[in-house]
Amino acid sequence: MVKFAQQLSSDGGDAAAGEKWRIGDLELDGRAFLAPMAGVTDLAMRRLARRFGAALVFSEMVASDAFTRGAGRKSGAAREVWARADGAGVAPHAVQLAGCEPGNMAEAARLAEAAGADLIDINMGCPAKRVVGGAAGSALMRDLDHAAALIGAVTRAVRIPVSVKMRLGWDEATRNAPELARRAELEGAKMIVVHGRTRSQFYRGEADWAAIRATVDAVTIPVVANGDCRSPRDAQRMLEQSGAQAVMIGRAALGQPWLVGDIAHFLRHGRERAALPAPMRRAAALEHYAGLIEIFGAPQGLRHARKHLAAYADVAARCGGGLDAEGRRRLVASEDPLEVSALIGRLYDPAPKAEAA
Repeated sequence: MVKFAQQLSSDGGDAAAGEKWRIGDLELDGRAFLAPMAGVTDLAMRRLARRFGAALVFSEMVASDAFTRGAGRKSGAAREVWARADGAGVAPHAVQLAGCEPGNMAEAARLAEAAGADLIDINMGCPAKRVVGGAAGSALMRDLDHAAALIGAVTRAVRIPVSVKMRLGWDEATRNAPELARRAELEGAKMIVVHGRTRSQFYRGEADWAAIRATVDAVTIPVVANGDCRSPRDAQRMLEQSGAQAVMIGRAALGQPWLVGDIAHFLRHGRERAALPAPMRRAAALEHYAGLIEIFGAPQGLRHARKHLAAYADVAARCGGGLDAEGRRRLVASEDPLEVSALIGRLYDPAPKAEAA
């Protein structure tokens, strides 16, 4: 597969310019981050988002027990788990870990640091039943003593900064993010990320950006607002309503990994940057696809790519280009890498006009 990095102009991002701020000893060059998303923020996507100007990009959620068990193994499930934490070509490199056992989380953090991580994020916000059922993710917000012990174990295990991602609380009756954030800071955490929903909401309704302000007021370390940020103007309103220092973009970045950089540029300069030209969007989508094939191999890479390909098609259609219905179906269903590449190449062409009757 051909790499398309050489086609991405340096104008695609401005990661070297503008504001600087710190998470512990880690210096960042902007205030817009790509969120950790299971099955989504693969290495290929993170490389693109960072190049387009995202200040920090987070790995997929990495299960700490599987990560420690797989240390040193080069094949099978262990290889896939370690691939989620890979940061080759990404700097700074942030790894999100999930788990409920302090010793195991500490060992996973040590391994991630040794493998090149610049920041460890602790997942205390995932609402998925399989994660919560294992007493991890947002389930940790139901036992703040245990959550604090886990955070302390991780911060003491590594020299790099540690952040904690959480929700507003488990449900409306227990919006305890401010208290968890206070305890996290006492245990040595250097940044807090708050998704503006409770666990019981999952992703329903709208994120409550204003409710994040209580957590901002509770700590002296940076707080990042997360949830429903879809545009530069959304980011501006998030910061105004929450009082947070930065924003984190999740699902809206699917199909447009340049979006986080667009938002970082807006927050830095107070103006939107020019829309990315179609040839650069095409090159980015092709590089992302080629990267997935390289990382996972053709059969698995094709399967992994489908959610990304569907999102690229949806974004392209909103911009007036794209494929007809059959072309889109083939894009996400084909098992022929060459056919998929050819269809990606057509995504950003003007949509064909219907012929007059």
